[in-house]
Amino acid sequence: MEVSYYSINNLRAMEIIDINSGVKLGYIKDLKIDTLDCKVLAIILPSQKMSWFGKNTDIEIPWDKVKKIGLDVILVDGSEFIMDKS
Repeated sequence: MEVSYYSINNLRAMEIIDINSGVKLGYIKDLKIDTLDCKVLAIILPSQKMSWFGKNTDIEIPWDKVKKIGLDVILVDGSEFIMDKS
């Protein structure tokens, strides 16, 4: 298996897309990192919906849900993180 390395700036510029529905989830806001094991635990996306009092809850997608990192997109299995648009 070929190992690829990406800078944080490169990852933040890539759009996150759900592989199940094709929905664009946005761009990475932050990363959750295990500093002891030097591993990324999750990607954090800004919430698509603001609450009544202006607070928003970010979407945290575990790293094991990342399926493929392409040239300009990151494909994730985000079916449980997508809010119902109806």
